Amino acid sequence: MADLVAEETVRVGLLGCGHVGSALVRLIDEHADVIESRAGVRIEITRVAVRNLARERDVPIPAGRFTHDAEGVVADPAVDVVVEVIGGIEPARSLITEALKAGKPVVTANKELLANVGKELFETAEGSGVDLLFEASVAGGIPLIRPLRESLAGDRIRRVIGIVNGTTNYILTRMTEEGASFHDALAEAQTLGYAERDPTADIEGYDAAAKATIIASIAFGARVVAGDVYREGIAEISNHDITSAHDLGYIVKLLAVAEEIDGDLAVRVHPAMIPVHHPLASVRESLNALFIEADAVGELMLYGRGAGGSPTASAVLGDLIDAAKNLTSGGRGATIGALGKLRVRPIDEVESQFYLLMEVADQPGVLAKIADQFGRHRVSIKSMQQRGIGADARLIFVTHRAREADLRATVHALRDVDVVHRVGSVLRVLGDED
Repeated sequence: MADLVAEETVRVGLLGCGHVGSALVRLIDEHADVIESRAGVRIEITRVAVRNLARERDVPIPAGRFTHDAEGVVADPAVDVVVEVIGGIEPARSLITEALKAGKPVVTANKELLANVGKELFETAEGSGVDLLFEASVAGGIPLIRPLRESLAGDRIRRVIGIVNGTTNYILTRMTEEGASFHDALAEAQTLGYAERDPTADIEGYDAAAKATIIASIAFGARVVAGDVYREGIAEISNHDITSAHDLGYIVKLLAVAEEIDGDLAVRVHPAMIPVHHPLASVRESLNALFIEADAVGELMLYGRGAGGSPTASAVLGDLIDAAKNLTSGGRGATIGALGKLRVRPIDEVESQFYLLMEVADQPGVLAKIADQFGRHRVSIKSMQQRGIGADARLIFVTHRAREADLRATVHALRDVDVVHRVGSVLRVLGDED
C-alpha cells in the first residue's frame, strides 16, 4: 500500500460510474479542499471500472483511468479504498470480498447485496480488520445507519417505521392529493424518472424490503436476511381506499416496519393507513423518512431525499471520508458487532389493527351475519361505516388489534357468506392502539 502519511492522499478504486458514481466524482472534485480539511488527507479517484468505455461521461477524470477490468481495480496496489456502486449480487459480492481480504476498506451503496449476503461480508471485514461502510444503501442521502449504529448504540430501540421508497411515496401522494389512479400516477413517476421502465422492484415492495433487512439488522443487532421480511406492494391500492382512509382520518403509505415483540423481531413491508397527525403522514412526493421509537430518546424522525444520484453520492462520500480518516490513522469505524439470533416472528403471529372494505347485499340481517364471522375468529370490530352503492352497500370496518392469522381466517370465512358479494381491500392500520 502507498505511503499515505508521506503523500497525504487516499487513492480510490471506483466500481461503477453511473448516476451515483458520476455524482460522487463531481462532489470529490468540487469540494476537494473541504474534504481535505475534514479528512486530513486528499481523496483521489485513481481507477474507475465501467462496462462501456465508449460512453461519454461528464466527470473530471482522465479517460486513461477508466477500464473494463474491475478485478484489476480491486487488486491494484495503488488503490487504497474501494467504492462499489454497480449494484446487484455478482460481481459486486466477489469484488468486495476480494477487496476486504486484501485489507482494503470498502464503501458500498448496494442494498440488494447487503440484504442477501451482508452477514458474510461483515464477517470478512471483521476478519480483515477493515471498514465496510454502507450509509448510502438505505434512504439515500439521509444519515440513518450511523445514527442507528453509533448515536443510539446505548439506547434500546423498540420500533423503526420508515417510508424508504420514493417511487411508491410519489405515487401514493398523487393518488391522495390529486385523485389520480394508480396507473396514471405510476406513468407520471416514470416520466419524471422516479420509476424505472420495469417498476416491479418498487411497486411490489422488493426495494423497501431489502432496506428493511438492513435497518432491522443494524437497529436490533439481529441476523436478518431478505427472506425474513414479509412483503406486500401497492399495486392493489384503489382510489376507494385512499378516500376511505381520508374520511377516517388516515393517509395510506408504504411502510417498512421493524419492531421487537416480546423478545422476537418482526420485519415487514406493506401499505398501511397512518393517522394524519403522525409525522410520517406529512412525508410527500419522493421524500423518505425514518421514525424511530426508543426507550431513552423517545421518538425521533430522520427525513430527506432518499434517492437520486447526488443525495446518494453525498452519503457515499461521507463514508469515504470516514474510511480515509480511519485508514490514515490506523483506526476503524464502528462495526455492527456480532449479529444475534433473535427469532423473526412470522407475519401470522403479528398483531395489527385492520381496515376492511367489502361490498354486500343491502338487506336486513347482513350486519349480524358479518359480525358473527368476526366474532367466531376472535377479531373485534372497532368501527363500521356503510355507504350505499345502488341496490347494494359498501361496508368499511376498522378492527381492534388482532392476530394476522385470525384476520385472514375471518376474510376467508366472509367470502363464503351469501350476502357478501366481494371482500375488497384489507389494509393494516397504524392507529391509536399501537
